[in-house]
Amino acid sequence: MTATPIAVVTGASSGIGAATARTLAAAGFRVVLTARRKDRIEALAAEITDAGHEATAYALDVTDRAAVDEFATAFRSLALLVNNAGGALGADPVATGDPADWRQMYETNVIGTLNVTQALLPALTAGGDGTIVILSSTAALSSYEGGGGYVAAKHGEHVLAETLRLEIVGTPVRVIEVAPGMVKTDEFATTRFRGDTEKAAKVYAGVDAPLTAEDVADTIGWAVTRPSHVNIDLLVVRPRAQASNTKVHRVL
Repeated sequence: MTATPIAVVTGASSGIGAATARTLAAAGFRVVLTARRKDRIEALAAEITDAGHEATAYALDVTDRAAVDEFATAFRSLALLVNNAGGALGADPVATGDPADWRQMYETNVIGTLNVTQALLPALTAGGDGTIVILSSTAALSSYEGGGGYVAAKHGEHVLAETLRLEIVGTPVRVIEVAPGMVKTDEFATTRFRGDTEKAAKVYAGVDAPLTAEDVADTIGWAVTRPSHVNIDLLVVRPRAQASNTKVHRVL
């Protein structure tokens, strides 16, 4: 009897992470949900279980290396790691940006991804058919005004994915980068603007159908369920109304 493949999803308490967990569970994975907000991931695990799938919640701060290493001891083998934990803070120009914001974004997006990837890579390799997903952003590929700190962090994630793929070629582990453009979720922009819902709403003002968390989750689900020899190196996904980070069609 074939064991159910296990997928770890970081940042699974809301948005893309939560949607990805639901998608992977429905696709037949046993999902392990990690995030700092224990109540959120426990509620999601219960929802997934009630739907007839398999899910476990584990409270984890990906920037805490000791905690990540302890978490990794639970796995002898692993099929899939989705590095989703991250986020943006502020939209100040480089000249006046807060270095603390830059540091926090780098720690969460880059060092957090590095911590979890390093800790779980042996289990992904031992499974004989592992996949690592790094959820970056179109910010990883081109700059925009007011996004310096976030762009720098996401460029770091992009380079991490590219370099890791070069270094582990020949092993049974794929490295997939998914880079979404404009995604409207409950928390991303609100967190970026520190709870200012008016500023957050302006990000999506007049945009016909920005991406949803479910759209990105569907993309991730497709990429990780390709045959083992097929690697989706980089998948950029934007809403039709967005041609680039700085070219968005709005009807106001």
